[in-house]
Amino acid sequence: MLKCDDLSAAYGDIVALRGITISVAPGEAVALIGANGAGKTTLLRAISGLMPLRKGSVQFNGGAIDRLSPEKRVRTGIAHVPEGRRIFPGLTVRENLEVGAAARRASRTEINADFEHVFALFPRLKERQKQLGWSLSGGEQQMLAIGRALMSRPRLLLLDEPSLGLAPRLAEEVYASIANINEGGLTVVLVEQNTVLALQVAQRAYVLENGQIILSDRADRLRDHPRVRDAYLGK
Repeated sequence: MLKCDDLSAAYGDIVALRGITISVAPGEAVALIGANGAGKTTLLRAISGLMPLRKGSVQFNGGAIDRLSPEKRVRTGIAHVPEGRRIFPGLTVRENLEVGAAARRASRTEINADFEHVFALFPRLKERQKQLGWSLSGGEQQMLAIGRALMSRPRLLLLDEPSLGLAPRLAEEVYASIANINEGGLTVVLVEQNTVLALQVAQRAYVLENGQIILSDRADRLRDHPRVRDAYLGK
């Protein structure tokens, strides 16, 4: 479904990605793990069109999308949930969700069906659908950000640090929802510093360091890899 080939990108003179090559099959959940500054967020931004490339190509469903704007990439089926959630605090939960459907020419019947799908995944959002975004807890805001992305009916969901700033119980609740989304057939690529959670949900993972991929394997194998265990899981 997704293939990134020899991607390089930089912020001015600071090189953020160095020859990154990854692939993601339909229905997979793939984790990108590594320390702060490893290039994980930059890679997601390159896939969604928010980060220009110096070199390399991105293919989605067999077609090159390098020259497509972020908006057009959404229409091809890519949804990006950024770090920090970025919901609209002055809009209600329901209004935030409706923004997610703006890229589609959907009928009211289709949008209502999408509301019900999101509310089934996140019952708390249904309870709070008339509340303003700023009044939600951090965990609820993360659920809202994911739900808003799902309203675009993506084929590929990019998640950047979904557990960031959440209490352990809420982080586990959010990750249970991500697992359900993936088990429903949606392809997921997630960036996460909580390596334990990421490797519980993902089938495969790539380890990034200084803008390069240093390891890649099945998630269960990486959990037992000495370098991953010592650096990210604790000895």
